[in-house]
Amino acid sequence: MKDSAAHRKPLRRALLASAALLSLTTLSTTAQTPSPAGQDALAMADVTTPVPFAANAPVPLPVQVERRPLANTFDVRLFEAIAQDLVANQRIPGLAMAIVHDGKVLSARGYGITDVRNAEPVDAHTVFRLASLSKPFAGTVTGMLVSEGALRWDSPLVDFMPSLRFSNPTAAERLTVADVLSHRVGLPRTTFDRDIQANADYRDLVARLSQVSMTCMPGDCYDYQNVAFSLIGDVVFAASGQFYNEAVSRKILKPLGMNDSSLGLEGIMASPRWAKPHVRAGAGWRSVTPLPTYYRVSPAAGVNASISDMAQWLIAQGGHRPDVLPAPLLATLQAPIVGTPSELRGGSWRRERLNAAGYGLGWRVYDYAGHRMVFHGGAVQGYRGVMAMLPERDLGIVILWNSESGLPSGLLPTILDRAIGLPQQPWMDIDPAIESLFADQTNDAPAAPATASATGGAHASRADATPH
Repeated sequence: MKDSAAHRKPLRRALLASAALLSLTTLSTTAQTPSPAGQDALAMADVTTPVPFAANAPVPLPVQVERRPLANTFDVRLFEAIAQDLVANQRIPGLAMAIVHDGKVLSARGYGITDVRNAEPVDAHTVFRLASLSKPFAGTVTGMLVSEGALRWDSPLVDFMPSLRFSNPTAAERLTVADVLSHRVGLPRTTFDRDIQANADYRDLVARLSQVSMTCMPGDCYDYQNVAFSLIGDVVFAASGQFYNEAVSRKILKPLGMNDSSLGLEGIMASPRWAKPHVRAGAGWRSVTPLPTYYRVSPAAGVNASISDMAQWLIAQGGHRPDVLPAPLLATLQAPIVGTPSELRGGSWRRERLNAAGYGLGWRVYDYAGHRMVFHGGAVQGYRGVMAMLPERDLGIVILWNSESGLPSGLLPTILDRAIGLPQQPWMDIDPAIESLFADQTNDAPAAPATASATGGAHASRADATPH
């Protein structure tokens, strides 16, 4: 059963506050903010109304988030024990998890193995394919260029891609940078994904967009995209003179010290240690060669990273690296622009915990039991991942695994519930002894201190799709 309407009020206020920051940039004279009408629309609980970007509105100061401590039920040791249980007896081959709080790494460790055919332990520097966890990188690098004055959130794409055409003759001129990053292109859901999976060339698909019947005009409706989302790569190149992969590396990966990270198929295969993708093989798992298909749409699904690097990414997205990602930019990226009510359905934790859902500029934004959560998930053949932040708790979580199992998905709400202090729910199938082992310790004890660092070594196991 969902939480009461009273529990939703704090997030409604947070959404309204964040609406005031939708078009902020970092001290740029070209900063833009939404109109007052747009702010009122975002105050609605279901976050259903698209918000326009006004061209010359004044720039408000960032809203300060009231920090609250982690609940006493939060214990990093418990979460690490659950992760260890997930790889026991190869229920899944390998997994990596990072938990960050208050700008510090509480845990960044690997569990299980990289490859069932050539077993090596997953450690903090083992590289995973991120799939759609790549999308916030696209929003962030674009926001950096907005801050530099190289483009605007409301810049029409035809300013950078003059040959772009849609079936509606006026649609291309109306489509903006912000529309692309918030999936308000106006095309049917995941247009041309099947073609990408069939090895179609990205450039050919962009040329064929003019043949696709539109569901709405750009900016008027939400439908998740991978090919159309990746138009932002062409914008980045036209605005900066750098290829998209190069821009992400220079502006984000290197400044944040994400030294294990890369982009593209060549990047992951050149990594000293990387987790191979796994598909089902009877009752077990079979490792396969990574497919190049979705790497062809790099803004949508092109980044590879270790859990150590992802810990640094969440620390930066949480506001603790203002030298690289200043607070006004983060407020812009992480504010909801359009409602995504379909996200309220799906897995059990979504149905039970989510009261509202929206999409910002590369990030999803949820009301998780009355608490604002910034989120993204990802899936591609042989890899899965989820990452989330609770701004009011200054908490970030990322979980990556190298198989198509849905089993680890329940670990995220398990951690979130304990961070907030919500009643426990059986979000996942784990050894009951694990919960009972920590039950007495967590009822009255404070949150556990750090048990591992981002440079920690491998945590060995007890036994040796379309991105979204």
